[in-house]
Amino acid sequence: MSCKKLLFLPFIFMSCFTMAQTSTETIGKPVGIGKLEVAQFDFPKKMNWEDAKKACADLGKGWSLPTREELGILYEHRKEIGGFSTSYYWSSTETNDTNAWRHNFSFGMSGFIAGKQNEYFVRAVRPK
Repeated sequence: MSCKKLLFLPFIFMSCFTMAQTSTETIGKPVGIGKLEVAQFDFPKKMNWEDAKKACADLGKGWSLPTREELGILYEHRKEIGGFSTSYYWSSTETNDTNAWRHNFSFGMSGFIAGKQNEYFVRAVRPK
């Protein structure tokens, strides 16, 4: 086996380990709420809607940005789940090509529409 191949194998191993570690740090220990598993943690920074959808999907194994209805469930169980900001969170529910629903976690209003370019908090969910 060539020297180049031997050096490549540790690189692959470390790349896989780093990706798994990042995913675990983002998800934490999922919390079960009804038919959902909810990531223990928010993503470390606010993001726009497109990035939020991609970041959740990139976690793999069914993880996604919650729908408007699912985000309402998260709000209702926010104390049980823990770790939420008292600010806005994105939902996957679109109103048109440029806007989507967001949910205010300081007072519970879910009827806010926002431009997808805005940056809000993100919490991933997946079906149990």
